Amino acid sequence: MSQKVLLNAKAINIILHRLACQLIERHHDFSNTVLIGLQPRGVFLASRLAKILTEDYKIKDIKLGQLDITFYRDDFRRSDKPLEANATKINFLVEDKNVVFVDDVLYTGRSIRSALTAIQSFGRPKEIELLALIDRRFSRHLPIQPDYRGRQVDVINNEKVKVNWTEQDGEDAVYLIEK
Repeated sequence: MSQKVLLNAKAINIILHRLACQLIERHHDFSNTVLIGLQPRGVFLASRLAKILTEDYKIKDIKLGQLDITFYRDDFRRSDKPLEANATKINFLVEDKNVVFVDDVLYTGRSIRSALTAIQSFGRPKEIELLALIDRRFSRHLPIQPDYRGRQVDVINNEKVKVNWTEQDGEDAVYLIEK
């Protein structure tokens, strides 16, 4: 199994600031916008973006949530191993809000479809957008595209994209791993 570095910590930081600026251009003061990190790994990206928006761009009162989609997936009954759900933390209303789903890798689109179903339990958003750090083109099973993308990557079937975050993996990096 070999791996190639797609993004190092410096490149990830530059991309995060670019994505934050794109969000500001569209949502201005975030008074009617919420960020929802998709469990498990989109939560790290959403937290980083919220921190950049708050500290570097002085946006106040960013509403940040975490959404677990485990039991909304269309394949959750197909696994032999027991599923482990993650925490959903949404302590605000999404009714008539602009919701930005945040995930690390957009692959088949099935996770996003699950998130669209799961968010309905918290109200009816005005609009839903998608932000992905890595967009794996040519891998979609559903017609879902990101509104904001960090980097687009063309990956063949026997390759995997792995995003490491300092908070969990001890480093910020994105790898292309050949199985």
